[in-house]
Amino acid sequence: MSRSVALVTLGCGRNEVDSEELAARLEQGGWQLTEDAESADAVLVNTCGFIEAAKRDSIDTLLDAADSGRHVVAVGCLAERYGDGLARELPEIAVLGFDDYASIAERLDDVVAGRGHISHPPRDRRQLLPISPVERPAAPDVGIPGHAGGPRSVLRRRLSGEPVAPLKLASGCDRRCTFCAIPSFRGAFVSRPPNDIVAEAEWLADRGVSELLLVSENSTSYGKDLGDLQALERLLPRLAAIGGVQRVRVSYLQPAEVRPTLLDAIASTEGVAAYYDISFQHAAEPLLRRMRRFGGTDRFLELIAAIRERTPDAGIRSNFIVGFPGESDADAAELERFLTEARLDAVGIFGYSDEDGTEAASFADKVADDVIAARVARLTALAEELTAQRAEDRIGQPVEVLVEAVEGEVVEGRGEHQAPEVDGSVLVRGAAGRMIGGMVSALVVGSDGVDLLAEPR
Repeated sequence: MSRSVALVTLGCGRNEVDSEELAARLEQGGWQLTEDAESADAVLVNTCGFIEAAKRDSIDTLLDAADSGRHVVAVGCLAERYGDGLARELPEIAVLGFDDYASIAERLDDVVAGRGHISHPPRDRRQLLPISPVERPAAPDVGIPGHAGGPRSVLRRRLSGEPVAPLKLASGCDRRCTFCAIPSFRGAFVSRPPNDIVAEAEWLADRGVSELLLVSENSTSYGKDLGDLQALERLLPRLAAIGGVQRVRVSYLQPAEVRPTLLDAIASTEGVAAYYDISFQHAAEPLLRRMRRFGGTDRFLELIAAIRERTPDAGIRSNFIVGFPGESDADAAELERFLTEARLDAVGIFGYSDEDGTEAASFADKVADDVIAARVARLTALAEELTAQRAEDRIGQPVEVLVEAVEGEVVEGRGEHQAPEVDGSVLVRGAAGRMIGGMVSALVVGSDGVDLLAEPR
């Protein structure tokens, strides 16, 4: 009997990869994927449970899906993190954890047939193996030829035709930042074997992907559990050499773990974007210590100088938490100083909120909500001004644009310094005949905030 499922993905690129693995498993189990949730037998929502706003968005999406009268299943970080509590509060929705991924088609069969499934209680995955999602078994029907390590197979089904795709380096995190709950529900850091990553990258290239976005909770840790502290430096040239791949981009670098050899590899490997997504989080040293992180304004500025010494026009982005417990006016002023001197290309400012199960949630010296709101507003305005200035500095410079949309003679895409969705875009006028996924060599002639206007060279 034909069964159909609509798959909704929320959250980060790591969730996108998980959804495409789930899609492959569902098809292997006889389910047909559809984009029409209204006509589907079931709706599978891959939730995000990172911060309060993401949790609310996940809950709203689940409730909206339930209103359609379909069978609704929650998976992903929110489902894993809150487990039976979520199932108890939303009895109309089935809740599955990461351990259910390997048999997701059977679990969905159970839900549609009315056979109950008891969600597991929340567990600390730092103490559990295997990590989530579970180790991928061979899938011969979607296998592709392997490399030196022998045949490899790819358990993934593309859910979009976009020319950029996330590619997971690892799962989990070994860091113990006091504000972050991710290790408790994503597990310990485990790197994927390099040959498996290369095989999946080739599979993606065969399906029209031009840009690979390397994702993990901490990309600078890649390979440490494999006994190779420079595994990422060795992996990048292999990925960039794959036919059809125009650009490889690394996301989420920990500043304390960024090493000169990695900077050299990113700067010198043709096809690897000179782009540095660095998780600074703050700049005041005392506050960073309370976050159980390392560095400060001067050390961070030295790292930025080392990047720009290698590639003056490199793109650098980061996110910052404002209002962390104990943050003083002097700490906030230090963050302003850093932002002013760093001249980053993209900046995210987030107000602190307590996260269940984190050490910081127990800290007594909370910053008042109105103070947090005022600091967020002030720093956001500063960041917008500074990043707009940085974009204006690019006027007159060449830019290689990956085409993502075409309308007549106008194409929209991203330069090397711009990651998907978060860093702005480039509008190229007079570029007739371009194809999505191709590259356009252009000259920047104007800017609007972080967005650029360019003309073909």
